[in-house]
Amino acid sequence: MIIAIDGPAAAGKGTLARRLADEFGFAYLDTGGLYRAVGLSVLRSGGNPADAGAAEVASANLDLALLDDPALRAEETGNAASKVAVLPIVRSNLLDFQRNFASNPPGDATGAVLDGRDIGTVVCPDADLKLFVTASAEVRAKRRYRELEERGLEPEFHVILTDVRERDERDMNRKDAPLRPAEDALLLDTSNLDIDAVFLRAAALVNEHRSPQ
Repeated sequence: MIIAIDGPAAAGKGTLARRLADEFGFAYLDTGGLYRAVGLSVLRSGGNPADAGAAEVASANLDLALLDDPALRAEETGNAASKVAVLPIVRSNLLDFQRNFASNPPGDATGAVLDGRDIGTVVCPDADLKLFVTASAEVRAKRRYRELEERGLEPEFHVILTDVRERDERDMNRKDAPLRPAEDALLLDTSNLDIDAVFLRAAALVNEHRSPQ
């Protein structure tokens, strides 16, 4: 079974995807982590994430060890990821990896859960279940603010809100695979829901789609 979970930054899709994978014994892939790894690689090489040449080299020679690097979750890395993700060559280089993971999940997993921006529309258009997880920009900025505070940082809310809105703008208006719900995706607005409530709704949908038709 393939579950595609899409949505904007800080909507809660990653947390939901991990919980669903754990609950049902499916493999999990944070596809955003791949783009963050490309962005981080470009930054560490001294390049500009918006430069297609630098991003192409980084995506073609991606070091998967970067997926476990603590710097992957930094705001600077997230912004770099959003910039490399608009580049068609980067998306092309990472597409096969994602599709192979979905079709051939590692280990003994009987399914795969992938979360990102274009899983249901481009990476896995034939996924068994497609969810689009979203929330208002203000709510997502507050979540990011609390996350950074918990790391001992001193974030500024207005800066985070601006970053969230700018990232949404880039993701929704890029020419290649823009962020949008698949036509057959089910919408989960998490603005006024905690993660447990979201998980219960999503788990029920998974069970529904696993049941014999």
